[in-house]
Formats: sequence, C-alpha cells, structure tokens
Amino acid sequence: MDKKLLSILVCPICKGKLVYLKKPGELICKGDRLAFPIKDGIPVMLEEEARQLPADEEVPS
Repeated sequence: MDKKLLSILVCPICKGKLVYLKKPGELICKGDRLAFPIKDGIPVMLEEEARQLPADEEVPS
C-alpha cells in the first residue's frame, strides 16, 4: 500500500483516520468499527463493502 495514499485516505463515513492492516488487507476505522477491504491493491471505500468489526475484536493502534 502506498504510504502517500494512506496518509490522505479517511473513513468515508466519519472522516476519521484509518489504520492499515497488511496481513488481512484492510483499512480500519476505529470510530465506526468498520474494516474496508483492499482488493488488488485498491482500497474499497464503500460502506456497503465494509465489514463491521465484532465488539470482541480488538482494534489495533
């Protein structure tokens, strides 16, 4: 994932910062507890494509 792109991407819902998780290939919004997938190196920033994080799943810093 390109660092410059990561620095400008924000959550499309709350406009908050995102945390990049390389292993699952996701961008995490802590505020909305959503995980946006990265498919073929392209972040899919659509709410309907995001995965809701379960209450017991720890959100990394």
